[in-house]
Amino acid sequence: MTWDKYYFDICKVIASNSKCLSRKIGAILVKDKSIISTGYNGPARGIPPCSERYKVGVDNNFRGLLIDKGLNPDDCDSNICPRYALGYKSGEGLSICDASHSERNCILNAARHGICTKGSLLYLNVNIPCKDCLTEIINAGIVEIVCTDISFYDEMSKYLIKHGKLKIREFEF
Repeated sequence: MTWDKYYFDICKVIASNSKCLSRKIGAILVKDKSIISTGYNGPARGIPPCSERYKVGVDNNFRGLLIDKGLNPDDCDSNICPRYALGYKSGEGLSICDASHSERNCILNAARHGICTKGSLLYLNVNIPCKDCLTEIINAGIVEIVCTDISFYDEMSKYLIKHGKLKIREFEF
């Protein structure tokens, strides 16, 4: 088994713990062939996952948004992403999403435990990260991203890759 296959398989396992109802993405940071941090899509520690947002009061305004759309929150399928329940497409309605991307959570988990990310590699079971995550990846000193596909979410991601020193490659297996 190659290192890429090994790390890809671990990314998939990490992703399986994602609380995001939209996408199951895992990230691992590796330095000297040792995993130093992991992350998956989901809300901050202690924040109810989306599957529970249908039950939470109007303090998160989600129930109110459903009612405004003529939907009864108690009749909604709690296994559907709240953004999709409101009719948003992938990448839309992110202002009501309380989740953080796996890449960000991976970097924050390292920081929480005082682990230096400078010089590390980031493995993802997804394509090139969004521009917000790329900015954080670059600033964290990560030197390479290994992902499933060299495709971009947005034009700014292309700009950051073109002008940064971050190496990008697809898994090799």
